[in-house]
Amino acid sequence: MRSDLMKKGLERAPHRSLLKAIGYTDEEIRRPLIGIGHAHNEIIPGHIHLDRILEAVKTGVRMAGGTPIAFGTIGVCDGIAMNHAGMKYSLASREIIADSMEIMAMAHPFDALVMIPNCDKVTPGMLMALLRVNIPALMVSGGPMLTGRFQGKEVNLISVFEGVGRVKAQTMSEEELGELEDAACPGCGSCAGMFTANSMNCLAEAIGLALPGNGTIPAVAAARIRLAKQAGMAVMNLLEKNIRPRDIATPAAFANAMAVDMALGCSTNTVLHVPAIAREAGIDLPLTMFNEVSRRTPHICSLIPGGHHSLQQLDEAGGVPAVMKELIDSSAGLNLEVMTATGLTLGENLAKARVRDREVIKPVSTPYHQEGGIAVLYGNLAPDGAVVKQSAVVEQMLVHRGPARVYNSEAEAQKAILGGEIRSGDVVVIRYCGPKGGPGMPEMLSPTSAIIGMGLGGSVALLTDGRFSGGTQGACLGHISPEAAEGGTIGLVVEGDQIAIDIPARRITLEVAEDELAHRRATWTPPPPKVTTGYMARYVKMVTSGSTGAVLKD
Repeated sequence: MRSDLMKKGLERAPHRSLLKAIGYTDEEIRRPLIGIGHAHNEIIPGHIHLDRILEAVKTGVRMAGGTPIAFGTIGVCDGIAMNHAGMKYSLASREIIADSMEIMAMAHPFDALVMIPNCDKVTPGMLMALLRVNIPALMVSGGPMLTGRFQGKEVNLISVFEGVGRVKAQTMSEEELGELEDAACPGCGSCAGMFTANSMNCLAEAIGLALPGNGTIPAVAAARIRLAKQAGMAVMNLLEKNIRPRDIATPAAFANAMAVDMALGCSTNTVLHVPAIAREAGIDLPLTMFNEVSRRTPHICSLIPGGHHSLQQLDEAGGVPAVMKELIDSSAGLNLEVMTATGLTLGENLAKARVRDREVIKPVSTPYHQEGGIAVLYGNLAPDGAVVKQSAVVEQMLVHRGPARVYNSEAEAQKAILGGEIRSGDVVVIRYCGPKGGPGMPEMLSPTSAIIGMGLGGSVALLTDGRFSGGTQGACLGHISPEAAEGGTIGLVVEGDQIAIDIPARRITLEVAEDELAHRRATWTPPPPKVTTGYMARYVKMVTSGSTGAVLKD
């Protein structure tokens, strides 16, 4: 066993003495030692209950003959970090999480690993670590939050962000917003909807590195505790069979996950995280592959925020297994021979899966859209790509042309939107918000929600070299690459320039002559860094483009 490096033989007596100082018995030390990395804390609602998930995983490990050993990592709540300096640290935390999990697993040679994440950057960070360390492992998330109820309707966190715009537009009172604030997030779990956290937890299941049900079983359900116990037992099975993460996360498995991404209409942040995770397995997933998969995969679930169905309803309809079972009969091209964390192939896992609600999971013959939820656009404004959740764009905005309204920060844009300065037909440009310029590629949930709340979602587009929350809806194009801080064309846009967006054709064009752009480029100078000390100053020097997943340079 790998753990023999720290526990077996005469020379390891000091090591065993330290383990006994914790309270482990000789019998516990002799058993396989299973590291359990978790992100329990008291600031993230998706993580507040992970102590219960942790205890359930430990129970499962013990039931199957192992000794569980828990350790923690950091996490950032994107909602709480939103629209202030804290958001600079969100995406950047992914690398710290991956590194910290790697450090713990290498410094203490566990025989296998279970990871317990739940929210936006924690799930991809932990998956990156699993593939980097590559010992028998899987993950089990904390599960999604239930939706709230307000004035007879289902609501969620995004409802509150949009409520701010509605108060400014005088279609909601401040008293009503206060009541909504109390009702929207009713308890623990990752925010209700197909936002980034739930997207990544579903895709972990689709890749095969999590058990069926991982992405959709509600956080408060007893089934979530049972799943955690099953995960503890499953990792012992993976250890016995020596099935490792890179045996599961193959190119075919990632292609499967991208198809599920498109079928569900997941967060645009998956276009950052999935390539970053694949990179740890030595697999290259260029942005163009997302378009290829999107073209051939029907969008068969209409989930919050682009639709009305919740994660709980998706779970009741059969969850990710039912979605994958339905995709078998489509042109998505699922590979059913790939191995999964159950120790069985995907085809074996799906044998008993079925769709229980055809309103939630449409037949591939009559989907919500013929193409997948995400599209990548190219053009002179985004030579390396721009990402949009096309399934959340109203039909009249799929093709749009309008004057640029240019802002060099999210705060400037938010002030203009809430101040009533944005008009129907405008294209709001928020720049110097990329991986380097932000720094940290901050999410733009506040301005996008304000646009919806102000009633402009059907007439105004928003472009940024930053990124969007999984809760974003509307004609919002992010990850524009190269970013402004790197000399990208988005940094050359001036007020009033015409910008043409054609999502079906995958084109985004700044309608300015090349000689004029060359003149602007010759006079452009890079802005000074916004952060000059600490982790983010180091991050800026090492981070790559959003088009490559914003991973760090080797």
